[in-house]
Amino acid sequence: MDLSQWKRVVIKVGSALIAPHRKGCSSHYLLSIAQFIVRLRANGVQVVLVSSGSVAAGAHLFPETDNVDIALKKAMAAAGQTEMMATWDRLFDFPTAQILLTHGDLRDRERYVSIRETIFSLLNNGVLPIINENDTVTTDDLKVGDNDNLSAMVAASADADALIICSDVDGLYDKNPNIHDDAVLLPEVTTIDSRIFAMGGGATSAVGTGGMKTKIEAAEKATSHGIDTFIVNGFKSASFNSLLEGKNPGTFFRPYAKPMQEHDHWMRHTASEQGEVVVNNDFDTEFSVHGEQLTSDEIVEVNGSFAVGDTILLRKDDGTRIAKARSNYSSCLLSFIADQDDREFAGEFQNRTGPIISKKNIASLEKQ
Repeated sequence: MDLSQWKRVVIKVGSALIAPHRKGCSSHYLLSIAQFIVRLRANGVQVVLVSSGSVAAGAHLFPETDNVDIALKKAMAAAGQTEMMATWDRLFDFPTAQILLTHGDLRDRERYVSIRETIFSLLNNGVLPIINENDTVTTDDLKVGDNDNLSAMVAASADADALIICSDVDGLYDKNPNIHDDAVLLPEVTTIDSRIFAMGGGATSAVGTGGMKTKIEAAEKATSHGIDTFIVNGFKSASFNSLLEGKNPGTFFRPYAKPMQEHDHWMRHTASEQGEVVVNNDFDTEFSVHGEQLTSDEIVEVNGSFAVGDTILLRKDDGTRIAKARSNYSSCLLSFIADQDDREFAGEFQNRTGPIISKKNIASLEKQ
């Protein structure tokens, strides 16, 4: 790693660091992170902070109960968000800005571009963006669900050079260190595959608060965009001193040698499919090159309800995922034309309204 090459860094901080006892925000662990951010900025590095913790920060303002329903959790997030922002503000002598996002904001291309522009404008004017998922208004359909993956999406949108995910352990171990005394820390991961994901365990893995699996998912998203990614122990100030010295204090995930293009990365890792088009098993897998050749004869079925411009999944009848793409037709119209003779479709629809899918709006899933 070469810190001198970093121009923009995204740092993800979790709830356990913000409100370790769920009794409001504490600066105990945040001070060293804030000092790290200050030193990065002093070295000319722009910083974006993705901060969890609104629910944990606001929990103490409400009666303790074993049955925390969704509405109460949203109320905790609303109350805790202001306290969390105030805590960060006290630690800096430069301005900060709050950005609250849902996955609905990120998966819509126009809003995604708007988010990018806002982040760039803040950074270019010396303002620190502090980003969190908007838990107060998000729904199951619109939420990212965890800030590890959110931080990777933000890092991609901000064209970051590095993503630093703060955990409660030193990094990724080959097995759960809380159970196995012989667990070994992996200092570097060059390829994220099923073996690496197996080391992360499930969502409730004791390897990391919030789950090591989501951190690996985030690393996969970030590294495919060419972003240096680290999982470090956020409870240790030594982690940040090591990073400033150009040393790796945790697990370093090496980025792709040939990163995905920004639009392809957004479609593959951020845009969520609203439906799917199933094609026959003989369909040409070079779809990303010959995208405008999809015909009604090749469509087996159309699943889900989607509108013009929505992202859809293309898969073969045998289940093979081919690509994610932007549909030029609604599911209703596409279902209709799929039942028509291809020659009739070509004459009546395609010449008048264009292709089913344009090759400029496709991200291959088979070749990544």
